[in-house]
Amino acid sequence: MAFENLSSKLQDVFKQLRGKGKLTEADVKTAMREVKIALLEADVNFKIVKSFIKTVTERAIGTEVLEGLNPGQQVIKIVNEELIALMGTTQSQLTFAKRPPTIYMMVGLQGAGKTTSSGKLAGQLRKQGRNPLLVACDIYRPAAIKQLQVVGKNYNIPVFEMGNQVSPVEISKQALIYAEENRHDVILIDTAGRLHINEELMQELQDIKATVKPQEILLVVDAMTGQDAVTVAESFDTQLGIDGIIMTKLDGDARGGAALSVRSVTNKPIKYIGMGEKMEDLEPFYPDRMASRILGMGDVLTLIDKVQQNIDEKEAVEMQKKMLSNEFTLEDFLSQMQQIKKMGPLKDLMGMIPGMNKFNLEEALQGVDPSKEMAKTEAIIQSMTKEERNNPSILNGPRKKRIAQGSGRSIAEVNRLLKQFEEMKKMMKQMNNMQKGKKGKFPFFR
Repeated sequence: MAFENLSSKLQDVFKQLRGKGKLTEADVKTAMREVKIALLEADVNFKIVKSFIKTVTERAIGTEVLEGLNPGQQVIKIVNEELIALMGTTQSQLTFAKRPPTIYMMVGLQGAGKTTSSGKLAGQLRKQGRNPLLVACDIYRPAAIKQLQVVGKNYNIPVFEMGNQVSPVEISKQALIYAEENRHDVILIDTAGRLHINEELMQELQDIKATVKPQEILLVVDAMTGQDAVTVAESFDTQLGIDGIIMTKLDGDARGGAALSVRSVTNKPIKYIGMGEKMEDLEPFYPDRMASRILGMGDVLTLIDKVQQNIDEKEAVEMQKKMLSNEFTLEDFLSQMQQIKKMGPLKDLMGMIPGMNKFNLEEALQGVDPSKEMAKTEAIIQSMTKEERNNPSILNGPRKKRIAQGSGRSIAEVNRLLKQFEEMKKMMKQMNNMQKGKKGKFPFFR
């Protein structure tokens, strides 16, 4: 989980600050030393850490903080504001050419995730009503063209390629002609990478840039490479000139130092972050939301975005009607779970709820992995026939035994699920009665 280590350490520091009624200058400086260590351990650039701590300390030891109400909260507020400033203040969106097609040149080192990011971005642009074209300009890496074609097929995006015997400059030139003839209003050029930056690579990219004049050059960097990602970004910007950064594999980087460093070093915005394998997991980067996540304050806006992207509104309304009219079945329950799964790991979603920081989350879950529990429930329901899902009252001993064997669970677990489902239906019925002005009461009000 992104920033997990940093978030945990910062929350430890701020927990101590909140526990004090009044703060002294010494308290603030002690806390800032801890914050400094946490940032350095998260692999944040040393110069950036030094500047960040200096700014926060100067603001935090002001009279209005030390002598004001809730000084601990005031310090946290300052850290939050400075984290947002560090990562770019506002969200930076893609820009589009006044006259189509808009050309995005995807660049970066080999293995950073250029090809998959190109496909995900193209898929998202299609959902927004654009007509994108992927262009295969990596003629050196074995099977690079095939990989782009597979990615394109996954997202229903056409791929323009001319094999590996034509120069990338010529391919990009011909792709522009093809796009204009076939009314593609967005072109994403998947360029070649190397294991390290070299003169040959940069010259080729400069030639493509001069030929097609891209609207934006997007650098794809791997968050898990830490400070190397910052060095790569600085070098690409110096030699090529980049307009924005796509940071991949942030979900697998518990430190997150690259995300906190790269904006300050290059002065170029992070436009997208990769948080998983699915198309929707290439998320727009919001500095304020990320700062909120780091400080354990949740991220409701991203949670709402995920709900809107993955939950069908009409189906949700229909489900609500079924729940309130007591017609909700295990078939419907299964459908709901499958929609929720599209939004990502449940633990991550719960972490976006304000107040549900690392400590509260661990306490609430009590060592239980919600995603695994959901998988168990799903397996049990999928082992039922459609008739059994729609009418659980027919589930006798032999049927339950068959379902338990089919799902790899115990009969006790099958019974527990059925009991929980019936209790949920009773509660929904009582809620409906209350809405109608009847005397139904919730069990916990008795």
